[in-house]
Amino acid sequence: MSLPEVLSLYPLVFVMTGLLLGLIVGSFLNVLVWRLPQMLERDWRAQAHEILGLPAEPEIAPYNLLLPHSHCPSCGTPIRPWQNVPLISYLWLRGRCAHCQTSISLRYPLTELACGLLSAFVAWHFGFGWPAGLMLLLSWGLLAMSLIDADHQLLPDVLVLPLLWLGLIVNSFGIFTDLENALWGAVIGYLFLWSVFWLFKLLTGKDGLGHGDFKLLALLGAWGGWQILPLTLLLASLTGALLGTLILRLRQAKGSTPIPFGPFLAIAGWIALLWGGQITDFYLQFVGFQ
Repeated sequence: MSLPEVLSLYPLVFVMTGLLLGLIVGSFLNVLVWRLPQMLERDWRAQAHEILGLPAEPEIAPYNLLLPHSHCPSCGTPIRPWQNVPLISYLWLRGRCAHCQTSISLRYPLTELACGLLSAFVAWHFGFGWPAGLMLLLSWGLLAMSLIDADHQLLPDVLVLPLLWLGLIVNSFGIFTDLENALWGAVIGYLFLWSVFWLFKLLTGKDGLGHGDFKLLALLGAWGGWQILPLTLLLASLTGALLGTLILRLRQAKGSTPIPFGPFLAIAGWIALLWGGQITDFYLQFVGFQ
């Protein structure tokens, strides 16, 4: 019996495979979320020097997703392979560096756990097949973008645009919706938030949204079609308003403090893609339209 047959015939095996794969990907996402913004900043600085005709900055050691190898940010000691096992190593080391005993941020194991559980759920929900594999890619991408946006108020094109195009390609085969709905989803998603941005700017003189939010909603529309956009915007706006207010109060920040909208869009779009039809039908029945 081949591996695909095993994963197809035994759903629990596929779910456990999704969990383990998600933990491994979550470990990689920790690296991606930390390093990608710094890599982009280095590229931007190099481009700025070239455009302005300034001398190039001195060459430094390679810095990418592979180099330098993982190390403790406090003492610089390289992390050995057995100290880098997702989730287990954190528990084994009791949340501290094996060399200097500095506390390791709880965010690392939480990201791994979230990615693992998310992947296991996708495997359970879809079962073995192309939709599950594609939804895993989307889920991992949305998680990475949400964490980067939460840290830096940045939705990198290098993550958003490939997933947007992938959504259109996927739906050319009718995986989640048909290509026409996907194309209109991308167009309407982008133009709607673009219009909101400029209307808010004309009225207040301020930027109410980041340009990355336009592209993220276009991405979600490309995967789920234009039909998921109203629910996505409604859920994102409600959760953004409630949690944003709570975050500002906990931080004792001013009302003008920017709150990234990307994570709320990502979560709302993911929910709408999986259960948009059921949620909409329930609401229409609740208000008496069905």
